[in-house]
Amino acid sequence: MPTLPWITPNPAVPGTSAVVMASRFEVRSLADVPRFFVRSLAVWRQLRRAPGALGASLIARPLRRTFYTLSVWEGREALNAFAAAEPHRSVMRGLRGTMKESTFTFWPTPVERLPIAWADAHARIDAERAEAADRTA
Repeated sequence: MPTLPWITPNPAVPGTSAVVMASRFEVRSLADVPRFFVRSLAVWRQLRRAPGALGASLIARPLRRTFYTLSVWEGREALNAFAAAEPHRSVMRGLRGTMKESTFTFWPTPVERLPIAWADAHARIDAERAEAADRTA
């Protein structure tokens, strides 16, 4: 399954700051991959029309049972409203039992730096995973 390329649902206001969220999801088994991917497409459609969404991309690595998301928002309030709205809320609730591991990281960025590079997002996700491992060790 290919990377869903960067989209820009809403234009950014020049000279402003935005909130970036990057995530990594790993499902428990290969049998869970199709269900996760299909449900994530419903969330992708929601994101394409979400108020405050400034950009997003998705990477699916089905044989590794891993999915990455990258999204940029006008502010944390817009991100929280998206997460609380349907279908995102029900999809995430319904997938909890299939999840092996989830990692989230957030950071501010000037909108002039959009789109965010996947290399930056992966580095931040890896750092967050390492910090979480240190906290549980």
